[in-house]
Amino acid sequence: MEPSEGTITVSSGVAPPGVQAPAVVDSAATARAYAESVARAQWGGPGRTVRDEDVVDLLLVVSELVTNAIRHGDGLAGFEVRPTPEGLRIAVHDHSAVVPRAVYAFPTTHPGGGYGWPLVARLARDIAVDLREGGGKTISVLVPLRPVST
Repeated sequence: MEPSEGTITVSSGVAPPGVQAPAVVDSAATARAYAESVARAQWGGPGRTVRDEDVVDLLLVVSELVTNAIRHGDGLAGFEVRPTPEGLRIAVHDHSAVVPRAVYAFPTTHPGGGYGWPLVARLARDIAVDLREGGGKTISVLVPLRPVST
């Protein structure tokens, strides 16, 4: 996802009304808190409340993508959140050109790790991995959100 109108780029401090952007997203915890605030204040907004179970899915996806960028992508280069009618479009930029292995491949048996990418594939839609001109890659996903039924 390239920055565009309506995109929230944390590094520049741009945020939707009612959402305080963190100065820097340098951890999964900061990214999760920011994504949740956008989901509840911007996507949910007045008269529409996002389902808690969808927020849990959002937080899992954000956590996996940001943690993978930090651990396996030579560091986090950027984090963006953009509300859409269907949910939140998340983009995580890192410094590595290595593309995650097949979405539906399960990891070989080893202690810990390896289940994050299949989890992202299960919970998110419209997954794209794009190499960036200056090096690294951007992984963007759409996390569907639904309003609470009244």
